[in-house]
Amino acid sequence: MADQRNAAGPTGPRVCGLRERKKRRTRDSLLRVALELFTSQGYERTTVDEIADAVEVSQRTFFRYFASKEEVAFTVVSMVEARFLEAIRQRPADENPLTALHNAVTWAWDSLGEAIEAVVPIELHMRTYQMIESTPALLAVHLRRSTELEDAIAALIAEREGLDVDEDLRPRIIVAAFGGVMRLTGRMWGQREDASLAAIREMTARCLDHLGPALAGNWRGSEPARAPLGPVAAPGSPGRTTAASTA
Repeated sequence: MADQRNAAGPTGPRVCGLRERKKRRTRDSLLRVALELFTSQGYERTTVDEIADAVEVSQRTFFRYFASKEEVAFTVVSMVEARFLEAIRQRPADENPLTALHNAVTWAWDSLGEAIEAVVPIELHMRTYQMIESTPALLAVHLRRSTELEDAIAALIAEREGLDVDEDLRPRIIVAAFGGVMRLTGRMWGQREDASLAAIREMTARCLDHLGPALAGNWRGSEPARAPLGPVAAPGSPGRTTAASTA
């Protein structure tokens, strides 16, 4: 009996593990092929059948992993958004809201490369982002998702500050300003030839550095100035007072 258990025992988990890895490979292949087709020939011109055929699976298999082409297009974006929300949750409690948002997004960009590469090449993700920005049907979805993300961020900020997000307007106002800067960053980056992660990270930092001074400063007779926050602490590390924290 013991010999039978020893022989059969590992078989179940091993078979299960192989099956799960095969499913993951199929899903990742469908995702990569779909994004390559979307970015090379256009989202609207690409069909589900074409994606499935390229991976040599059936249409039914495609829908086993993704509900629609739209879900495929936003798969990595969703992962990025989830990572950003988690970064906000982990910011030190003594950082003010604007500083926490700035540091969370900067830290998220710094740590995203490896996470994205585990799913698709970075370069493909950046091309996908540009494709979303230039595809009317997807841009409309992107704007709706951005509104939903801002609502979730405002709720997190209100929770951090011990406020009622439905009674106190400040969390929604600061997140609306922050979200507007992030959308501006995306548009500006999408118009540049450099579609690298480093480029969008640098542009994000530049735009966010201007947010505090733009809200609080007297613009007349003064040059636009950067308000660098300095090195960004990892989530959970001690907070600090920065230029933006006085805004």
